[in-house]
Amino acid sequence: MNNMCLSTPTTNEAGNSASCSLGVACNAARTENAADSQLKHRSQVATATHTKESTKLDDSLGFKEENAIYKEHASKQQQQEQQQQQAAAVDYNPQIRWPDLGAQTFLHVGALYGVYLLCYAKFYTFLWVAATILFSGIGITAGAHRLWSHKSYHASLPLRILLCFMFTIAGQRDAYTWALDHRIHHKFSETDADPHNANRGFFFAHVGWLFLTPHPKVIEKRKVIDMSDLEADAVVMFQRKYYIILFALCSIVLPVMVPWYFWQESLWMSFWINFNMRFTWTLNVAFFVNSVAHMYGNKPYDKNITPVEAPIVSLLALGEGWHNYHHVFPWDYKTGEFGNYTLNITTGFIDLCARLGLASGRKSVSPDMVLRRAEKCGDGTRFLSDEYAHKDQVWGFGDCDLPREDIVELVKMQS
Repeated sequence: MNNMCLSTPTTNEAGNSASCSLGVACNAARTENAADSQLKHRSQVATATHTKESTKLDDSLGFKEENAIYKEHASKQQQQEQQQQQAAAVDYNPQIRWPDLGAQTFLHVGALYGVYLLCYAKFYTFLWVAATILFSGIGITAGAHRLWSHKSYHASLPLRILLCFMFTIAGQRDAYTWALDHRIHHKFSETDADPHNANRGFFFAHVGWLFLTPHPKVIEKRKVIDMSDLEADAVVMFQRKYYIILFALCSIVLPVMVPWYFWQESLWMSFWINFNMRFTWTLNVAFFVNSVAHMYGNKPYDKNITPVEAPIVSLLALGEGWHNYHHVFPWDYKTGEFGNYTLNITTGFIDLCARLGLASGRKSVSPDMVLRRAEKCGDGTRFLSDEYAHKDQVWGFGDCDLPREDIVELVKMQS
C-alpha cells in the first residue's frame, strides 16, 4: 500500500515528484519502533538468561534467597572470629615462666664460672669441650634444621640416628618440637605467630621467648603445621618419647664424665665447663640466628623481609648466617648461595655424607633462579661484586659513557 503524503510534494530538477518529507519521517519512525521492539526483546531474553545463570550459580554455591539465614549466620560467624582474634591480640599479656627463667639464669651464670675455670683446666678438657661444641652444633644445623625442619635432603637411617645423638648432646629440646617451632617461624615470620618474633626486640628474639608465655597465635599455629613426615620418622619419635632420659645421659653425663674418667679432670670443673659453658655457648650461637641475623646486615635476595646476611653468624653457627637467602629459599640444603665450606661447615658435612652414601636428594636452587629473585626483590648488594658492577659508571654530565636515553631526557629537561 502506498504511503499517503500529508505535505506538499517536492519536485526535483528533472520535474519528477520526490517523496514527501513526512512520509520519510513516518517510515523512519516505524523503523525505529521496530528496532526498539527488537532491542527490548533482546534485553528481556538476555535478562532472563542472566537470571537463569545466576540462579544456577547460586544453586551450585548454595546461596539462594531462602538461604538468607545461612548467609547471615556465616556473616555473624566471621564477625565472631574477627572479634576473637582482636580480643586475643588485645588480651595477650606475656607472663614470666619462672622455672624457665631460673634455668636460663643458672645456665648463663654457670657458663661465666665455667669460662673462668677453663683457664685452669687441662688441655685435653679444652679440646674436648671444643669437639663437643662442634659435634653437637652439626646435630642442630644438619639435623634439626636442614633435615627435619626443611627436608632439604634425605638421610639414611644410620645418619638420622647419628644426627639425633648429636642433637641430643646440644640439649635444645627434642627434634620434633624444635622443627615444629622452626617451621612456624618460617611460615609466619615476624608476626604474632612467630615464636621468636624479631619485631618484639633483640632480647626477646634471642632468649626472652624461652621464658615468656607464647602469644596465643603461636599456640594456634602449632596445631595446624603439617608434621606428618616427622611423625612417621621412628628416630625422631623415639627421641621425643624418651627425651628427658636421653638429655640427662647425652647432654650432661657423657660430656662431664669423659674428662673425669679418661684424664682425671676435676668433676667439679668438668661440670661447669662441659655442661654449663658448652650448653650456653651452643644455645646463644644458635639464637644469634634469631636475633642478629634478623636485624643487622644486607638483604641481597629480598629487601622486603627482615632476615639478613650475617657472615659472622655463619662463622659461629656453622653456616647458618646467610639468613636472607635462607628465608627466600628454605629448601636449599646449603642455606646459602655460595659453597664456601669455610663459612658453611654444615654444607661440607652433608656433602661428605653424600659421598659416603649416607645422604641423598640434596635440594638446591639454580643460579638463574637466584639472580632473578635478587634482581627483582633484592637491595642491590648481590651484584656489587660482579665483574660488570662498575663497568659503566660515569663521572657526570659530559661523560661519553652516559647512556643515550639519559642524554635525550636531559636535553628535553633543559629545553
